[in-house]
Amino acid sequence: MQFITAIIKPNKLTQVHEALLKIGVEGMTVTEVKGYGRQKGHSEIYLGAEYQVVFVPKIKIEIAASTELTDKIVETIIAEAGTGKIGDGKIFVQDLKETIRIRTSEKGQAAL
Repeated sequence: MQFITAIIKPNKLTQVHEALLKIGVEGMTVTEVKGYGRQKGHSEIYLGAEYQVVFVPKIKIEIAASTELTDKIVETIIAEAGTGKIGDGKIFVQDLKETIRIRTSEKGQAAL
């Protein structure tokens, strides 16, 4: 099992979600977050005054998946969230030691 965390632009969430549903992803957690990477924020102009936005709004998607589906999930997120421009985001893949469904006490793959 793998735990996939993707940080993407907010306007890409609907596209990514719909594409993940099509490949069989049954559940995910989505959180609104703020942060920065290499882009180091950006400047905006409001009422004629320029100011620096250091923490840029992003969306964090978390998915627990079978090892077999992980590569397809990563490929799908890249295809749907990528624009080729700075600030597209990142994907982190980690090994998932255990999963337990609270309602039934199912463990491992059955709990996904």
